[in-house]
Amino acid sequence: QVQLVDSGGGLVQAGGSLRLSCAASGGTFTTYAVGWFRQAPGKEREFVAAFRWSTGRSYYADSVKDRFTISRDNAKNTVYLQMNSLKPEDTAVYYCAARTETRLFRTRADDYTYWGQGTQVTVSS
Repeated sequence: QVQLVDSGGGLVQAGGSLRLSCAASGGTFTTYAVGWFRQAPGKEREFVAAFRWSTGRSYYADSVKDRFTISRDNAKNTVYLQMNSLKPEDTAVYYCAARTETRLFRTRADDYTYWGQGTQVTVSS
């Protein structure tokens, strides 16, 4: 079974940047679709971005479009979420998720099978 380890969160000032990593073990991402979600205290888990490994195409929530970018490193079997121009409202626990490859971008948490533990991102003003 594939396991996901997400990391890279931290405390950053508004306007700053962070790069989150999602590394797979026990398998590779080459046959998977990958998603990023975030959840703030008392809030529902929110879709952030989706990525199809086979095509390299990404889809972003309107709230992060033009600020966040997904990329991959096949050799490291890792997916990254580059977050720029961070805002206090981006503060949340961020999770990477994966499922078997799909033809459509999936934006619902229950569309995904495997989940990382989450990494805290805190943006201060």
